[in-house]
Amino acid sequence: MTVNAYGAHAADKPLVALDIVRRAPGEHDVQIEIAYCGVCHSDLHTVRSEWPGTLYPCVPGHETVGRVSAVGAHVNRFKEGDLVGVGCMVDSCQACASCDEGLEQYCEGSGMVGTYNGPTLDAPGHTLGGYSQRIVVRDKFVGKVSHPEDQLAAVAPLLCAGITTWSPLKHWNVGPGKKVGVVGIGGLDHMGVKLAHALGAHTVAFTTSENKRADAKALGADEVVVSRNALEMDEHVGSFDMILNTVAASHDLDTYTRLLKRDGVLVLVGVPEHGHPSPSVYNLVSRRRAIAGSMIGGMAETQEMLDFCAEHGIVADIEMIPIQQIEDAYARMSRSDVKYRFVIDSASLATT
Repeated sequence: MTVNAYGAHAADKPLVALDIVRRAPGEHDVQIEIAYCGVCHSDLHTVRSEWPGTLYPCVPGHETVGRVSAVGAHVNRFKEGDLVGVGCMVDSCQACASCDEGLEQYCEGSGMVGTYNGPTLDAPGHTLGGYSQRIVVRDKFVGKVSHPEDQLAAVAPLLCAGITTWSPLKHWNVGPGKKVGVVGIGGLDHMGVKLAHALGAHTVAFTTSENKRADAKALGADEVVVSRNALEMDEHVGSFDMILNTVAASHDLDTYTRLLKRDGVLVLVGVPEHGHPSPSVYNLVSRRRAIAGSMIGGMAETQEMLDFCAEHGIVADIEMIPIQQIEDAYARMSRSDVKYRFVIDSASLATT
């Protein structure tokens, strides 16, 4: 079926209205009428070919929520009318060790299939994302949403910003008695602060801006440190169990590794355009500290995160836009002019 969408035909072209075709649901598929789609910085990187390998036409969007409108014959977990979400991936090999462990994002077989720009048999040969009226997805890659329906728009960013921060927090056993830092106050970071606090950790937000102290406190930070203030940073040397670094720009990692306890870990989830300067080895070996990475989360983790957020009343802080304002949103996002996530009202696609 043909549906309305928004996408780009080239890296140097604006996003425009497109007609795209969605397949009829197969035996294991879920068809979803999209209500809202979050706007992630990855969308901008991909559309503009700032990351290699973009395929055009490119329809971005991987923070998608909506209502089930049809299910395949072998689908048991979902029925028509259910509120659901689709995140950053829509398939994987389902046969490798990582997939067997519910860590499909690290699929070692064919690799995970991204919600957009991933390989597919559907036309045009690569996946097309959530800036569209409808999506059809394999049932294993759909999450149940149990938040109240009036929170649905603010749930959408949980499907990327939420799971990207939840997965490392859970993997490194963040909870009561742990001291956790979150670097930055933005789309990913604000979810990291909310989740770390809700998990019971003593949560410290790092920001470069003095004027973001109140915002960070409002998000749930127990303390706020201005990273440009050397005295404030020195007060925390050797005290963190974990620091979650969401910054997607090249910077000095030694600034944060020295703040870790023995056996503490600095976890990188932001991917900069250029690599970070090489960190000091002494900072690591002197306290058995580690630098690690983490990428989104598996489907079991995603459902766990959605359920936790529903139970604790956690959603993203959003600004709603119609799809026709997406270029303005990209420009504002590039200069960090949003608190903290744009979300597209997919009803606006009906007028394209």
